[in-house]
Amino acid sequence: MSKLGTLGARLHHGEIGYDFVKKRKIWYGVSILITILAIVGLAVRGLHMGIEFQGGAVFTTPKNMSVSVATAEGYAEDASGHDAIVQKLGDGSLRIQVAGIDTSTSDKIKDTLADDLKVNAEQINAELVGPSWGEQIANKAWQGLAIFMILVVIYLAIAFEWRMAVAAFVALIHDITITVGIYALVGFEVTPGTVIGLLTILGYSLYDTVVVFDSLKEQTKDITKQTRWTYSEIANRSINSTLVRSVNTTVVALLPVAGLLFIGGGVLGAGMLNDISLSLFVGLAAGAYSSIFIATPLVADLKELEPGMKSLRKRVMAKRAQGADPGDPQMATVVAGDHGDEPEDDAAPAVVGPRQSAARNRGRGRPSGKRR
Repeated sequence: MSKLGTLGARLHHGEIGYDFVKKRKIWYGVSILITILAIVGLAVRGLHMGIEFQGGAVFTTPKNMSVSVATAEGYAEDASGHDAIVQKLGDGSLRIQVAGIDTSTSDKIKDTLADDLKVNAEQINAELVGPSWGEQIANKAWQGLAIFMILVVIYLAIAFEWRMAVAAFVALIHDITITVGIYALVGFEVTPGTVIGLLTILGYSLYDTVVVFDSLKEQTKDITKQTRWTYSEIANRSINSTLVRSVNTTVVALLPVAGLLFIGGGVLGAGMLNDISLSLFVGLAAGAYSSIFIATPLVADLKELEPGMKSLRKRVMAKRAQGADPGDPQMATVVAGDHGDEPEDDAAPAVVGPRQSAARNRGRGRPSGKRR
């Protein structure tokens, strides 16, 4: 078995692990800081909406144009009086987007561009997009997003419980805010492809979160009938048991998206790929982060507020204070690297699992404190 497979097996069985839940305040702080930066970027710079949303015209020149992108931008801005976006296509033609113009002015801009670019006006293809159509697209996008969110909350509340639905909703809002904020800071154009990318990463983030929630639901059945582990400890074990799977799926998903963004959009200059690939790249990374560091710790926080979970924690702490059998293979073990941390609110170690395997017990003999 590979080292990664061995690590995944040991994480799944609780032999090793990292205390995600105990350090949740750090992750909350990091997410709040990133979210604030995203909101500031959105407020200061705003989103660069494509012509599909605000209306305008797209002019496509003949193939193999010798004019540079910067020069063409200057020509388009002088001719229209508006900001222009110019992209060089694979066949050498130029795609010139000018927002905020109507049919009456597009013909004049087309003729002026033809003179500046030294081509026949009939060789330039012009496509007009009305602002009313763009407004309809934007409204439909918001409606689709709202319906998606409502259905997600309802499904999770029925399949799991309302606390998990709330945590998943917060994680989704977290992912959307960060992705939109990055778009504002980078200045990429927002197109219908961007909206498709956002909806795609929401589904991916939800899938990753549900995998952890399903493990947590299974492991917390009849949790109040035992006095070995608190809810937070089992929640942390659920994260660790699915950690390798989450990392693997995220890396596999990010590789082709990174190819589209950095090679297709950056190296090869296929700028039209940027609108969807950036949202996918940022959203996939944010979704993986939120499912591990935000959603599950938030569920643990909400559950620990229940009277039953508070009572369970007191019983667990009382049993540990009395000195439970150190040879019990089911006792919780302290996470490696956390020995120097003081327990938070009298919390016990947050990763649970066997202290040693049965094979090791047979090799070393029965521990001296073991009861028959």
